[in-house]
Amino acid sequence: MATGKNAGKAQAQASANAQTQKAGKAALPIELDVRINSILPNDTIKGTASVNINGAFAVRGIKIMEGSNGLFVSMPSYKSGDGYKDICFPVTSECRKQLNDAVLQAYEQAIVQGQSGVNKHHEMQAPEGQPMEMAGM
Repeated sequence: MATGKNAGKAQAQASANAQTQKAGKAALPIELDVRINSILPNDTIKGTASVNINGAFAVRGIKIMEGSNGLFVSMPSYKSGDGYKDICFPVTSECRKQLNDAVLQAYEQAIVQGQSGVNKHHEMQAPEGQPMEMAGM
C-alpha cells in the first residue's frame, strides 16, 4: 500500500487520468469475460455471475434480478443502516451499460443452452420397451 508522498503521487496520477478521459480522450476498451454461476428461475434472484475484467480484475457475487421492469444486474453489496451499498460498481454510464449488457446476454445464452441440453437428453432416450445402449459407460 502506498504511503505518504507516493500515495499523493498515485492519487494525483489517477485524478489526471480521469480528467484526461473527461476531456474527450476515449477510455481503453473493456474486455468482459462473464461466467454464469447459477440459474434460479423460480426466485426473485434469477442467477449469479462472475465477471473477469480485462483479464486483470474479477468481480464475484453479481446477481441477475427480476424487477418490475424486467431483468437487471445487481452488483455485490452490503447492508448498511439506510439500505444497501454496492461494494464495487462501474463508475461511468458507458461501463455500466457494457457490464449489464454482457451479464444479461450471458444469462440469456445460459438459459438457451440449458434448454437445449434438456432437449438433447430427451432425444437420447431409447424407444419405449427397448434398452438404451450407453457406449463408454
